[in-house]
Amino acid sequence: MEGEEKAIRVGVEEEFHVVDVHTRRLAARAELLLEALPEDSFARELQRSTVESNSAPFRRLEDLARDVCGLRGRLIRQADEIGLGISAAGSAPLVEMGEVKVSPEPRYEQMLSDYQQLTREQLICGTHVHAEVRDPDLAVAVAHRLTPWLPPLLALSASSPYWDGDDTGYASYRSLVWQRWPTAGPIAKYDSAAEYKDMIKELIRSGVITDPGMIYSDIRPSQHVPTVELRICDSCPRVQDVVLIAGLFRALVARELEAVRQGVERDVHLEAARAATWQAARSGLEGELIDPVGGVPRPAPVVIRRLVEGLRPQLEESGDAELVSELIEEALARGSSAQRQRQAFARRGRLADVVDLLLTETRHCRWDRPADDPPTDPPAYRSAAS
Repeated sequence: MEGEEKAIRVGVEEEFHVVDVHTRRLAARAELLLEALPEDSFARELQRSTVESNSAPFRRLEDLARDVCGLRGRLIRQADEIGLGISAAGSAPLVEMGEVKVSPEPRYEQMLSDYQQLTREQLICGTHVHAEVRDPDLAVAVAHRLTPWLPPLLALSASSPYWDGDDTGYASYRSLVWQRWPTAGPIAKYDSAAEYKDMIKELIRSGVITDPGMIYSDIRPSQHVPTVELRICDSCPRVQDVVLIAGLFRALVARELEAVRQGVERDVHLEAARAATWQAARSGLEGELIDPVGGVPRPAPVVIRRLVEGLRPQLEESGDAELVSELIEEALARGSSAQRQRQAFARRGRLADVVDLLLTETRHCRWDRPADDPPTDPPAYRSAAS
């Protein structure tokens, strides 16, 4: 279709927890997995219990979905061979704080020295979506303008209600852990890419950060590829939610690119954005969200559906409207991952059951190709006390 041929290319980075299938706790064994996986698709992260996958960029969401599924399948099959599980979620319900060490890399070791407890407790995983924007000035402008629409995307991804064995009362506690970093939060307005780069240089000179990769804003112009990068979202157990967020984010980018070209102004209040992000982290899809239009609280399904309706021209142009509408209704009917995790815990009061749910949801994908020989059945897990 002509619209699909013109669609902005979009790619995904997913972070995964590595879990011991016998104890259901985080396992600092990511290096064993990475030794057997291609470097162009998988990478180490800050913690030895985390693996990152990197998809190729695509114009069709179905192609992106198949690539994400293929990467997950390859990682999970490798983990199965050595008694490990793979969980795509914002946090790990079961973890021994202090037992997981940073990956053996000078940059990460320096971060541990500089940031101490923040680094030790960075046991979280996110979904990062890249939408292609080749003009650096446009990328900077669009990133800031998209700020009010990011909290609904966070709510769709919310998958981190448990922290250090406790129910935090939040749908995305990962968001609160992340906000402790000095460069986290909404991105400010910059008049050009040059001004944005000057800000990064100033932060590096201050000694608070050591490189551009430590700009941890909710959204940012990527430092290594010509994209705008969405960073606010938790990792998602279900691939459907990853694809949904990618489709919505692409449509948002397309809308703002056109608005910038047309000279349409956009007032963004960072304090309001922080409040809306907190609200999304607190309630996910099960409570209220702050409506980006009007700034008032509304039931999450109302805000989400209004968002989709407002993006209908862009979704139709890219050929995504039917799939995104289907995935939205499916997500709202299922509820957030945070809610599903709490339901799993309520049945027997065991966090091991929550981990098993995450491991199972991470394995299954509706876009698996027969040639991928997808892992369809989780291994038999031993009983766990928690």
